[in-house]
Amino acid sequence: MPENQRPPAARLLNLLAHGDLEVVGRLPWSSNHTFLATCTLDGEETGAVYKPGRGERRLWDFPENVYRREVAAYELSSELGWEVVPETVERDDAPLGPGSVQRFVPADFSAHHFTLVEDQRHHDRLRTICAFDVVANNTDRKSGHCLLGEDGAVWAIDNGLCFHTEPKLRTVIWEFAGESVPPALLDDLARVACAPLATLRRLLSVREIDALRRRADALVADGHFPAPDPDEYHYPWPLV
Repeated sequence: MPENQRPPAARLLNLLAHGDLEVVGRLPWSSNHTFLATCTLDGEETGAVYKPGRGERRLWDFPENVYRREVAAYELSSELGWEVVPETVERDDAPLGPGSVQRFVPADFSAHHFTLVEDQRHHDRLRTICAFDVVANNTDRKSGHCLLGEDGAVWAIDNGLCFHTEPKLRTVIWEFAGESVPPALLDDLARVACAPLATLRRLLSVREIDALRRRADALVADGHFPAPDPDEYHYPWPLV
């Protein structure tokens, strides 16, 4: 379905969770197995990105099934009311085994953060993604993980390497370092830091959720986007 005609989130989540999932092919340039798929239910269809747990490369500093962090990233984005992560669900009945299924974002794939940041119209959305990554502790925000959708919005994808308990922020979005975080974003963060976060409790450990709350509290208390520590490496590789 066209991006600017997609149904409401609740219907999309139902479609992604319960629709007939058919794998179309493997997406290139991914370290883990990632597949383009279609989800069909009751005459509705949407493109999807399917990441099965069995296709993940093992990492020394993250537990297995990082696809569940893709789902947690969507749930956090939804809790905050920011809608920067496309609708994402966990499915146990997918063709290649349990994994995450995310709405495919039709986009201008020649655009990415380094091109988008040159246009002031995208700055508010990029600031929101920047704040999201700080709180989610994203260790892999490459430039190409910011997509310019056909609806004109910038979407944050590939969020599997988030929510570690130790500081691991690695991102290309440093243009706003030292700026004041917009008050509306701080209000959302303060609210979520005190919220039950029931949807995250089935996806993350208690320690990871506690660390998320501390990061949210710290960003609210400071009120400014952080700057990279000159003694640490805070950029992903490759950058794009």
